[in-house]
Amino acid sequence: MEADRIPVIIGAGEVTERPADLLQAHEPAALMAEALQRAAEDAGAPDLLPALDSLDIVNSVSWPYGDLPSALAGFLGFRPRRLVYGPVGGESPVRHLHEAANRIARGESAVAAVVGAEATHAVAQAQKQGVTLPWTPPDPNWTRTRGRDFLHPLSVRLGVADPVSVYPFYENAVEAFLGQTPAEGQAESAALWSRFSAVAARNPAAWLKREYSPDEIGTPGPANRPIAYPYTKLQVANPMVNQGGAILLTSLARARAAGVPEERMVHLWGGAAAVEPRDYLNRDHYHESHAQNAVLDACARIAEDEGAAFETCELYSCFPCVPKMAARRLGLPRGMAPTTTGGLTFFGAPLNNYMTHAAAAMTRALREKPGSAALLYGQGEFVTKHHAVVLASRPPASWRLPQDYSVQAEADGRRGPVPEFAEAAEGAATVETFTVLHDRDGAPHHGVVILRTADGRRTLGRVPGTEAGTIALLKRPDRTPIGMPGVLRRAADGLQDWSPA
Repeated sequence: MEADRIPVIIGAGEVTERPADLLQAHEPAALMAEALQRAAEDAGAPDLLPALDSLDIVNSVSWPYGDLPSALAGFLGFRPRRLVYGPVGGESPVRHLHEAANRIARGESAVAAVVGAEATHAVAQAQKQGVTLPWTPPDPNWTRTRGRDFLHPLSVRLGVADPVSVYPFYENAVEAFLGQTPAEGQAESAALWSRFSAVAARNPAAWLKREYSPDEIGTPGPANRPIAYPYTKLQVANPMVNQGGAILLTSLARARAAGVPEERMVHLWGGAAAVEPRDYLNRDHYHESHAQNAVLDACARIAEDEGAAFETCELYSCFPCVPKMAARRLGLPRGMAPTTTGGLTFFGAPLNNYMTHAAAAMTRALREKPGSAALLYGQGEFVTKHHAVVLASRPPASWRLPQDYSVQAEADGRRGPVPEFAEAAEGAATVETFTVLHDRDGAPHHGVVILRTADGRRTLGRVPGTEAGTIALLKRPDRTPIGMPGVLRRAADGLQDWSPA
């Protein structure tokens, strides 16, 4: 393959700020510009930044820009020929990275970058203090796409239309499928998250720079309130951060011409992507993701073809079930910390942009491990969108780029029958999976159960918070309620309440 068609990562830049003076906080577009400058400096080739011909901007949520690409171009002082603002999705930085490499391999681009940033912490503090931030004027017509815009209305009404309330359905289903007691599954999550926190403690760009013990993470309390069973505050993504990250890519020929040392280059061998049905109620079950499995299997085959193993991994970590499922699928050693970044709880969760920071941390890790390969796996929405790439500190033996990376057909071929959804149902109903939502003071508000009716249909039921005995049954540490029979009855407000038989 010609050197001018071989894509390489040459620079990674990050910004994490907590200014004492709120008015000194930078808006997302400014953080992006600074991260890009740092990426070029990290490459040792600052002159390459003005040569950018392709720039992908990760979708940003914390500030309502009317035209974010133009705002960023204003901070940069130039506008790349191709300047694209991406859609929402935690997997999107990995896709942007993969597509940038494809464009270089096709000869469509010579210098490309992926960048994103959020300033959620500063915005929240400004609202709390009544401070007007001196940033780009906000767009009064700006809107944000949320799960409640495309999920079933019953999910929205029951309060299970946000990631923090949906991922527990998978967490609890996976535990039951594996034969774990809830206590065993939660202990595994707390130990894993403790290992993530240890990595974040060593990452200069992390938001929380201390190691947390499994007991601190897994034990509910005033500083670690329960949110959606089984998750506590220290087991969910933390978006209240000010962080920006950027990755700079170019062709091998251009990198050499710029004087970038080859031992600082990172190669992209290939990758894969697939999605699940967008509404989680339209899936066959909740103890695995066929899209996740197909993507991870494809990346494992790439590594195997190259005679490599994943010595380093970044497995998306919005909630524990995601890296737990992925690690099992990959056969990773128990006790491994599958992150170079620190996870979305401890490093911070700049909304859609965490995986840009993960790519930066992975770039640094691979530079320290000559000849090694690594997996960078991102995920978006509700265990919905999956994209992973294999990165390495050496070129591949067989070139795959440009690559059609979709493994959708493989994922779809593994999917079983999806039960019909019944918006209204009464009578016998068995628990398929569940969660319990809590108030901000930690008290149970209500439970939500995904159920199977006697005729095999799927439906949703509520357990009122006043039903203390049934709530306690859902939260038993020694026995899962999944598979438990019960009865659905129409409540006065029109919702369906479930109680055990």
